[in-house]
Amino acid sequence: MNKKGTFICIEGLDGSGKTTQAKLLAKKLRKSHNAIYTTEPSHGKIGTFIRNSYLYGEKRLSSVIEALLFAAERIEHVETEVLPALYQGKLVISDRYVYSSLAYQGAAGLSLEWIEKINEHALRPDLAVFIDVDPKTAIQRLKPNKSVMENMETQRKVRKIYLKFVEKGSLTRINGDQPKNEVAQELYEVVMKFLNTSR
Repeated sequence: MNKKGTFICIEGLDGSGKTTQAKLLAKKLRKSHNAIYTTEPSHGKIGTFIRNSYLYGEKRLSSVIEALLFAAERIEHVETEVLPALYQGKLVISDRYVYSSLAYQGAAGLSLEWIEKINEHALRPDLAVFIDVDPKTAIQRLKPNKSVMENMETQRKVRKIYLKFVEKGSLTRINGDQPKNEVAQELYEVVMKFLNTSR
């Protein structure tokens, strides 16, 4: 594959501020690097099904079905949104990607090796960043909402898996417990350093 652009994904717990930070980063880099923001679940056919059905409803599907749905949705997301933008030389910033499946479905008890296997055809990001916050902070931020993933034990398990990938060097960790503008600045610096050294 001869892509011209750069693919960056932003990961984190529900309530970590990753969506806000991904959008701020895309806005900041829009002019200089032709950056665009995208998200998972995407707004494609499978992503729309996920958004409109079990994920935000009262009844959850099994973890295996969730993992398979997200893996299929991820391929659609890459084929319809990410790759076309990369071929045009754009900087694609995705709010969640493969590591979300590994962390959340892994926390639900599924094998990380199996989750990686069903995502083997997913495009590998050029850079993946984990915005790390204390699970208590994440829960407090989620209180006004009815998130299906907001219980403390789940958040702790999810964070533990994310940190395993930080230790492996697959994810770059940023302290998300800092003030929002400081998180944004650190994220911007991490991305710019990567862009400048990968040329």
